[in-house]
Amino acid sequence: MITQITTKFKILKPANMVFEAIVDPEKIGNYWFSSSSQRWEQGESITLKYDEYNAEGVINVLEVTENKKIVFSWGEENNTGRVVTISIKELDEKSSMIEVNESGFNEDDPELVNILLGQKEGWVYMLSCLKCYLEHGVNDLRASLVH
Repeated sequence: MITQITTKFKILKPANMVFEAIVDPEKIGNYWFSSSSQRWEQGESITLKYDEYNAEGVINVLEVTENKKIVFSWGEENNTGRVVTISIKELDEKSSMIEVNESGFNEDDPELVNILLGQKEGWVYMLSCLKCYLEHGVNDLRASLVH
């Protein structure tokens, strides 16, 4: 069984703006995490905080291709549990397609379906917030998803 989820959104901004919104710690707080400890670069460990939930976690940035791709690991098991690949494809000078693929879920987990659904919901919400931030300047949707 392949245990991965994929979420895609079209964003009406060029790839470099979408990319920078993710890797720039000054921008990420406008739509996703409260803060990022530093710019996302290959080989770096980044501390991400959610002040609203009094939570933080560390990701390991595995690969960065400017304006095209970001790959990181996160989750349990010393941060090697799951791998997220964010791909950005510029459609034209005014729009991009962003795709998030998360893999490495534990196939034996009795809660697998609920975990996959929860992660899919989270990625749809994050990309919705990113789209609203980049296209319309809305920066107060983050951390509003209630489970």
